[in-house]
Amino acid sequence: MRISYNEFHISKDVRDKCGFDASLYTSSGNVVISDLKKVRIFAEKLNQYYDKIGRSEQRISAGQLNAMGLIDEILHYVSMLYRRDGIKSSFEPLLNSLDKKFGKDKIDEILLQFTNEFPPTAVYRGEISAEQYLSQSAVDAGTGLERTNRESTFEEMMMLHLANENPAFAKFSVLFSETRLRKNPVYAQAWEETQKFFKDKKKFGPFNNDFITFLREPMAFSPKSLRGQLQYILKHWMYLIGEWLKKRLLASLDTLSEEEKAAWRGIKGGEVEMAPYSYDNLMNEYERYSPDRDWMPKVVLMAKTILVWLYQLTKKYGRPIERLDQIPDEELDLLRDQGFTGLWLIGLWERSNASKRIKQICGNPEAASSAYSLMDYTIAGNLGGWDALDNLRRRLWKRGIRLASDMVPNHTAMDSRWVVERPDLFMQRRDCPFPQYTFNGENLSHDGRVGVYLEDHYYSKSDCAVVFKRVDNQTGDVRYIYHGNDGTGMPWNDTAQIDFLNPAAREAVIQDILHVARNFPIIRFDAAMVLAKKHIRRLWYPEPGRGGDIATRSEYAISSQAFEDAIPNEFWREVVDRVAKEVPDTLLLAEAFWMLEGYFVRTLGMHRVYNSAFMNMLKKEENQKYRDTVKNTIKFDPQILKRYVNFMNNPDEETAVAQFGKGDKYFGVCTLMVTMPGLPMFGHGQIEGFEEKYGMEYTRAYRDEKPDEGLVNGHWQLIFPLMKKRYLFAQVEDFLFYDVWDNGHVNENIFAYSNRSGNEYAVVFYNNKYEGASGWIKQSCE
Repeated sequence: MRISYNEFHISKDVRDKCGFDASLYTSSGNVVISDLKKVRIFAEKLNQYYDKIGRSEQRISAGQLNAMGLIDEILHYVSMLYRRDGIKSSFEPLLNSLDKKFGKDKIDEILLQFTNEFPPTAVYRGEISAEQYLSQSAVDAGTGLERTNRESTFEEMMMLHLANENPAFAKFSVLFSETRLRKNPVYAQAWEETQKFFKDKKKFGPFNNDFITFLREPMAFSPKSLRGQLQYILKHWMYLIGEWLKKRLLASLDTLSEEEKAAWRGIKGGEVEMAPYSYDNLMNEYERYSPDRDWMPKVVLMAKTILVWLYQLTKKYGRPIERLDQIPDEELDLLRDQGFTGLWLIGLWERSNASKRIKQICGNPEAASSAYSLMDYTIAGNLGGWDALDNLRRRLWKRGIRLASDMVPNHTAMDSRWVVERPDLFMQRRDCPFPQYTFNGENLSHDGRVGVYLEDHYYSKSDCAVVFKRVDNQTGDVRYIYHGNDGTGMPWNDTAQIDFLNPAAREAVIQDILHVARNFPIIRFDAAMVLAKKHIRRLWYPEPGRGGDIATRSEYAISSQAFEDAIPNEFWREVVDRVAKEVPDTLLLAEAFWMLEGYFVRTLGMHRVYNSAFMNMLKKEENQKYRDTVKNTIKFDPQILKRYVNFMNNPDEETAVAQFGKGDKYFGVCTLMVTMPGLPMFGHGQIEGFEEKYGMEYTRAYRDEKPDEGLVNGHWQLIFPLMKKRYLFAQVEDFLFYDVWDNGHVNENIFAYSNRSGNEYAVVFYNNKYEGASGWIKQSCE
């Protein structure tokens, strides 16, 4: 005998219009199957139909459709429990009662009309007629008992009533409109009798309600929210549906979160408010600082976007300066004389051909590839390669300046050597995640072995796909590899995301880091925070119910134990330990945010970490916030303060002059930067007062800016002499931070602190407010 399954019934008219004949949801006993791929296909087909008839405002979301169908199937499942544990075969006496009251022919008529309007898949496909279907029986997969299709169809019709009642289902009413059924008076009358039938029958559920009231509980709790109804089921019905279904429910909630995420919808938010740093999250973490070498605390770092700098030097000296070995000694002398001991050159590595081509297709014919979309860790040929780097490195070293380089651990270029030769290292899937994705554009691969295709809607700026398509031209193998992504905005569309749950991928990245360390004594790790375990977890392998940051990744939710088994240790802790052992004289600097600054240096062992609070709070004159940040750091562990990287701009932010101007405020904050513990970092063009922000794809400066001589001279008078005394300001053992009192109140706008080195002392006062101030200090803050 055939086994009976319930289906999520949708209108035949809708199926015809959308050309969709696959069942969306089935339930069988204690297994609920949700085919999210089919749901997405169906939603896309329905939306295309809406667009065609000019009703685009009715477009639906696959996540909401998935949630609605899941609620319907859960109602079927608890109905099975009621038939099994409440009133056995409860729909048989119900139908007998209705047959007696209205006549069997009237009930058969409405059941036949329902089956024709909302056909099960076999009927819709023409494999069996509606009359034949209703005359048959099947074994109920849940109860193991024989059940007529009249009974199962009446249950479906009952669920149709509830779906039309549910305000949260209203947007989908075209799928299950009961308008034509209501023209038959027996339809409504039978529903009234059904409710009466269950009123005096065995009560069910956590609140001991009659069966129909029980089925309405999620709707009553959260009438207009699918999320709220699922959350109600999780909270109150778990003892009925059990842990086996919890993962499906959580996945549905995660899919809703992915769709609701503002950045995913392309909505721009305002500037994020920062709170003073707090270290409560470190209370239970171990302390394991990496010791500094003697030169590390004295580093003052200058950042230069290399292609733009070479262009500017060409103009300045009136001759072609295109390679690293052509940079004039005069420029290196200038850096030395100003007091810089580190030079960070952005864009040294061989860049992606695909990245450049994407930018050209999108309308920027002069663009280079992004400096963070890398083919491999080899010095770019157009910069002169390794020989030119060696030349520059030797000349810098003679002047006491160490070279710094980026390392991009999170991703490679989408056409990188690894994408071609080692595709298993990347986050990927075999199926295209969304039916609207198409990959019909230009092959962006430079290597004939593979084809690499960006999703078409990037070119029209109408969507931001989370994957690109890789085709092996020799075997025909197709993979969809995820773009790099930090979950805060759009994916980085010229990159390929490395899978850090793959131990081979982790080791390959570590080998690249060691390679960089052997060539550069200072390494800046780009977007290092995304590779903390908690963020690998959040972004790529979320805990069930905690997904939503990157579209489709909730499909890869795993348990805590499975995650820990796959990556038992922090990746960065392993990196720090390996570098300390194999290339010990290397300063590791992490670009990290998200309140992980203290964790990165104190627990993971990075030598330095970005301190974005310095720039963000001081430019907005949130002086109390930044003073509280300093105080909180001193109170918890002053060694963290020493390991910050303080800056007034960085390559991702507006220029220093745009944020701080060129007057007293600029020089005051710059004085704080070079006299507080923590590595000072200057941006490209900061000293000259340049206003142009250089993109990572820039090959030249687009504005013809001249150095502001007044600003430059101000640095020579006020800033550079202090930079040459970094030994006096870099340590924290004798650093004291003061409150300035005036008339019984602390003036939170004044920064007052002192430090010493041997017998040399310094005290600094700065008022970060355009108003006069006075006061006194007596003792340092605790």
